[in-house]
Amino acid sequence: MAVRVQPRQLAFALPHAESLTRDNFLEGPANAAGLSLVESWPDWPNRFMLLVGPEGSGKSHLAAIWSEQAGARSISAHALTAAAVPGALATGALAVEDLKPSEFDERAMFHLLNLAREDEAFVLITARVAPSAFEVELRDLRSRLRAIPAVSILPPDDLLFRGLIVKFCADRQLSIDETVVSYLSTRIERSYSAARQAVDLLDREALRLGRPVTRALAAELLRQG
Repeated sequence: MAVRVQPRQLAFALPHAESLTRDNFLEGPANAAGLSLVESWPDWPNRFMLLVGPEGSGKSHLAAIWSEQAGARSISAHALTAAAVPGALATGALAVEDLKPSEFDERAMFHLLNLAREDEAFVLITARVAPSAFEVELRDLRSRLRAIPAVSILPPDDLLFRGLIVKFCADRQLSIDETVVSYLSTRIERSYSAARQAVDLLDREALRLGRPVTRALAAELLRQG
């Protein structure tokens, strides 16, 4: 006897707009220092500043807000080359994003810091951990990086965490109610990346299954995970 297999619905990951404006930034005690740094420009204690925080904590959002008001260009740390440095500093302000150990050109970074100092340019560097924890071969660069004042983004408190879940859903145009937010906020790790991953899973599976995002769906998916 032939058994008819129900075809599996495919979910297509469509791009979603994530607003990186000041009005769309969720602020709280955890990221107050980072927001204060951005909004206090150009009255910084140093022309070079470091913004440190865990994955998904809003560093790029803050860098985008600062870039808008400072007229800064932006470049990924891993994409920085010595040849690109003069052009990157052309506006007198530069955001260098996602500095990671062993994933950047040390000589290019050293050139950047030297030229930025000569030109009196502003540089905002974002990283998940402070460069003091990096293994850097160039001794002069190591000392330069460790001397940059750092501002930290802390883990989210309950109010900010719930707000992040709502924001990530809104970015994806997902309709949810308070029961979904309450369920997720008490059952997933309280971190920026966990909130984003949970919403991504809900979005993807709701589309695949053709179901609305409900507490029941959230419970099913978390049990499976």
